[in-house]
Amino acid sequence: MKTYTKFLINGFLKSFLNVFFVMTSLVFILNILKEVEFFSNKDVNSLYPIYLSLMSSPSIIFEMFPFIFLISTQFFFLKLFESDQINIFKYSGLKNMKIINILSLVSFFIGILTITVFYSFSSNLQYYYLQVKNQFSEDKLYLAVINKNGLWIKDVVNNQTSIINSSKIDTNFLTNTFITTFDERFNLVRSIKSDRIDIKDNVWLIYNATIFKDNTSEKSQLVKFKSNFNQKRIESLFSNLSSLSLLKLIDLRQNYKSLNYSTVDVDMQIYKVATYPLFLVIMTILSSIIMLNTKKSSSKILRIVIGLFFSVVIYYINNFFNVMGSTEKLPLMISIWTPIIFLSLVNLVMLVNINDK
Repeated sequence: MKTYTKFLINGFLKSFLNVFFVMTSLVFILNILKEVEFFSNKDVNSLYPIYLSLMSSPSIIFEMFPFIFLISTQFFFLKLFESDQINIFKYSGLKNMKIINILSLVSFFIGILTITVFYSFSSNLQYYYLQVKNQFSEDKLYLAVINKNGLWIKDVVNNQTSIINSSKIDTNFLTNTFITTFDERFNLVRSIKSDRIDIKDNVWLIYNATIFKDNTSEKSQLVKFKSNFNQKRIESLFSNLSSLSLLKLIDLRQNYKSLNYSTVDVDMQIYKVATYPLFLVIMTILSSIIMLNTKKSSSKILRIVIGLFFSVVIYYINNFFNVMGSTEKLPLMISIWTPIIFLSLVNLVMLVNINDK
């Protein structure tokens, strides 16, 4: 490896680590404040907010990586400008494009490590965070999971516990469903079987139900069943996909398909993670272009402000297409790839004559 390559890689990694630790510290402090507010009326150990903040911070940091890379690249070039290394490289025949290529390769490598190591680490911590946090929530008695056997719900209403299993979900209807209800001592109260249950509201409408009670069965055209769950709440329970690793996301996708449940959100999360290294490279290139085009400016603040402005614009563009994809107003692949292709084209246009900067 050539000396200038080692110099550039070491300088970029130092800038990246400095920005990473600063951002991590800020996120950690803000999380502590949020957890302190949550536990303000609960009798828990004073270290609990710190413990939970440690578990939830990596997941937030993962979402911030594109902007960490953008800011890291800015600080890297600021150091080159201050020491006049950029001109030394230029006079030595090292073109700006070569510097950008080296930074892009480093960013891609870090991106691979991010989705294979850091994302798995942060998703596992987020999963345990949600498990611990749920113990202190007001609805900890309620539970809903999706596995290869369908949708399972544990629901507690009026001191009665209902275990609900459904093989499929069709918009606001559960199909092929079996409900078993127990009293507070877990004695069997009754069981209900139905092929069609409307769960749009908290009072479920069970059509053509077969009710099993006291070793007898009877038919009913309509049974009303009160629940803490409805369609929106069930959908929201599976929206926090950041607590699942890639392998768990793939497994969950298979379970969703067997349940006839929409896989759009899971697919979006999988594609988002898979394309993350490419997105980080794009952010590094964009930041490099910004800095090289503003190197004649004597104001560091101006350069940082320009970078932050682009960060905000990119965030809203990305978020807009994510929403369009998750609501199925755009095909999933278009919602995922449009921001990437758009930013790539912007970079290509701005890379013209970059060696002359």
